[in-house]
Parts: sequence; C-alpha cells; structure tokens
Amino acid sequence: MLYTASIGAGEPSRIGFIVSKAVGNAVTRNLVKRRLREAGALSLHTHGTGLAVVVRALPAAASASWEQLLSDYNAALAVTTKRLGGSNPRNASPDRNGTTTEGTPRA
Repeated sequence: MLYTASIGAGEPSRIGFIVSKAVGNAVTRNLVKRRLREAGALSLHTHGTGLAVVVRALPAAASASWEQLLSDYNAALAVTTKRLGGSNPRNASPDRNGTTTEGTPRA
C-alpha cells in the first residue's frame, strides 16, 4: 500500500516505510525495506520535490521478486500522484476550508 500527500513546492520529497512483523522475520523485513528504499530512490528522479510518500509493505512483499516489487511500487505511485492532480502535485488547488483538494493543510 502506498500513500502520497503534497508538501511545499520547494520541499524535497520524503519517503517512509512501514514493514511489520507480519511480513516475516527480521532478515526478510530488512530485505523488503532495502528493496523498497531502492525503489523510492529511483522514483526521486521524477518526483524529487513536493511529495510525502508512505509505503506500507504487505506480507506478499516478502515473496515478491525485485521486478514485481518495483513494478507494484511504480504503479501505486503513479495512481496516487494522479489523484493528487497529475505528475506535478504542486498543482493542487486550495478549497474554502484551508486545505488543498486532497485534504492536506495549506502551508
């Protein structure tokens, strides 16, 4: 599962990972974290600023290949950034109650 929110336009993107014990033992969890960290680093080439991303690894991530994990990560990131308003999340328009259309507070 991947969650994305807009942050300030000039802010560098941040990526966080949640890998619970349900994924596997410590060795398996660390392998999944390392793979997700690399997928996140690769995505920073296109989304270097303006995003806060949280990745929650599901138990199936433990048995997924690197190619499958990268493909799933990229697909989930594409879907969530599209929901934010396209590949440039800074285009989020503020509404009347002080938040952007995605629900994140305005800076």
